[in-house]
Amino acid sequence: MKSTLHPPVFFTSAIFILIIVIFTMIAPEAASVLFSATQAWILTNASWFYILTVAIILLAVVFLAVSRYGDIKLGPDHSQPDFRDVTWFAMLFSAGMGIGLMFFGVAEPVMHFVSPPVGDPETVAAARNAMNITFFHWGLHAWSIYAIVGLTLAFFSYRHGLPLTLRSSLYPLIGERIYGPIGHAVDIFAIIGTVFGIATSLGLGVAQINSGLNHMFGVPIGVTTQIVLIIAATSLATISVASGLDRGIRILSETNLALAVVLLLFVLVLGPTVFILQTFVQNTGGYISDLVNKTFNLYAYEPNDWIGGWTLFYWGWWIAWSPFVGLFIARISRGRSIREFVRGVLLVPTGFTLMWMTVFGDTAIHMIVVDGLTGLAQVVAQDSSLALFAFLEQLPLASITSTVAIAMVVVFFVTSADSGALVVDLLASGGAENSPVWQRIFWASLMGVVAIALLLADGLTALQTATIASALPFSVILLLAVWGLFKALKLDATKRRIRYQTVTRAQPVSTGQTWQRRLRNIVLMPKRDDVLRFIEKIAQPAMHAVAQELQQQGYDVRVNEDSDTNVVSLEVLHHGEYLDFSYAVWPLEQVRPVLTPDDINDQEERRYFRAEVFLREGGQDYDIMGWSSEAVIGDILDQYERHRQYLHMVHGTPAAEVPQ
Repeated sequence: MKSTLHPPVFFTSAIFILIIVIFTMIAPEAASVLFSATQAWILTNASWFYILTVAIILLAVVFLAVSRYGDIKLGPDHSQPDFRDVTWFAMLFSAGMGIGLMFFGVAEPVMHFVSPPVGDPETVAAARNAMNITFFHWGLHAWSIYAIVGLTLAFFSYRHGLPLTLRSSLYPLIGERIYGPIGHAVDIFAIIGTVFGIATSLGLGVAQINSGLNHMFGVPIGVTTQIVLIIAATSLATISVASGLDRGIRILSETNLALAVVLLLFVLVLGPTVFILQTFVQNTGGYISDLVNKTFNLYAYEPNDWIGGWTLFYWGWWIAWSPFVGLFIARISRGRSIREFVRGVLLVPTGFTLMWMTVFGDTAIHMIVVDGLTGLAQVVAQDSSLALFAFLEQLPLASITSTVAIAMVVVFFVTSADSGALVVDLLASGGAENSPVWQRIFWASLMGVVAIALLLADGLTALQTATIASALPFSVILLLAVWGLFKALKLDATKRRIRYQTVTRAQPVSTGQTWQRRLRNIVLMPKRDDVLRFIEKIAQPAMHAVAQELQQQGYDVRVNEDSDTNVVSLEVLHHGEYLDFSYAVWPLEQVRPVLTPDDINDQEERRYFRAEVFLREGGQDYDIMGWSSEAVIGDILDQYERHRQYLHMVHGTPAAEVPQ
């Protein structure tokens, strides 16, 4: 297969990442000092920017879900989702936060409980605050970042035909210049952030796998063991990534979701069930009631390093991961409306995540406070990667559940690496989806190498710093992308409004029929041959007539005939910044509705066909079967007039002066 890589993006990002890797491996001490200084500078000078960026993104996503833009589809108006809801959610879950939930599900609540940012440790207030903080870090904010990136990419790619890369989000702001140096820079920053974000997850995952193997089988804990594990897991990822999205990643995602649900129910049933359910309700209420305060809390009046090690790390991690998860979500969300997309991406994974944190976190706190297992708190404080296995040790069937947990982390590891490689390859290939296998293998391997290099530098601290630092420039790009998305949505809504401003179509006068003939056409429910004959004898000559007249006026017009689908279309090509006009007639098969007693008694499902009109934005939900040639011409002119009016409103050019 021919290479699809985009040289300016591929080589620049790959060389930059390799330079950091080589520097980290050659001079780990100097790299550690540099990482520490970078994190300190960001904490001192840029923490407010991270907090404000994430707050703006959350508000933007919520607004899109409840606004008039919610009905707009991520694709043509007639498109349908590519994946069923369960598969879609499984992919969201595995790509979005799988490793993080396994690593921090027990560790974070316990760590906040024994060492809170403010207040006394190991009190009832500390327990309540620990869960509120955990909910805050893993709730709506994280998924809103993923949602805005995925929404932006899907909208511009599937609805407007732009490349499935981050640069497309800037099209409303800079136009065709997205294909130049500015667009290259956007995709380069996205690749760098993605690689370091995924490397952070791989570092966390391999540390937890190492701790689990040590706990179960006595495998030594150390960098050497973790490097071997990274190489092994990355090798599995290359096998998965070679099989593509619909096979490897889908199967792994659904398998891991099933295992996660089983493990969740296991802890819920065998743990303090009533207490867990009570705390889930209370935690959710506390999270919602304190959402605004925590969103903007920088601890400015109580300065400490806590926010840098926790909130800023998470915000940087989510932002760095957002090109990867967002592009992956966009790739699997074609055909969903904006409202459906936001509801699915923002609420469903958040609900599952918060339930997970409650089941594992509150059960762990209950063990410490009520059951007196203070040793669990000590284990978590000494080695957070061992938290989950020390926790499962307190429940029945510990050896089985710990083995399942290790397997889940491995699968999450592989899923993150292979889906991340697919996404980075898309960015480095200018949005081309069918790329050679070697390109995906290259990126999967490189992410493993980066994880190894950062572990050699300073373990998880280096991983955290790299994540936070790589997210800083991309935060600016995200804010510009939000601006561009809203600008494009406003134009799209304007076009939809123009479309529905005119009088209802298919009036008897406009179709050129008597009312009796129109009624016969309505109840006839024609066969395929009838519709094809209508397209050939009426619709197609009508298009040629309009095309001939426009060509005489100096316009570039084409009538296209697709012999495979029997679709005919008229295109007026304005070129440049002006959107081309397209009017097509499709023969669509429909199930015949039950409307008469004879239909009720007919056991066989019968079909009929419609001659449906399609514009660039998709099907228009009306049938022109049986119309006269003059009526079809009139409908074409009506739609073209609306198109020119849209160009006038968008570009400020009088409709009569649209360039030829």
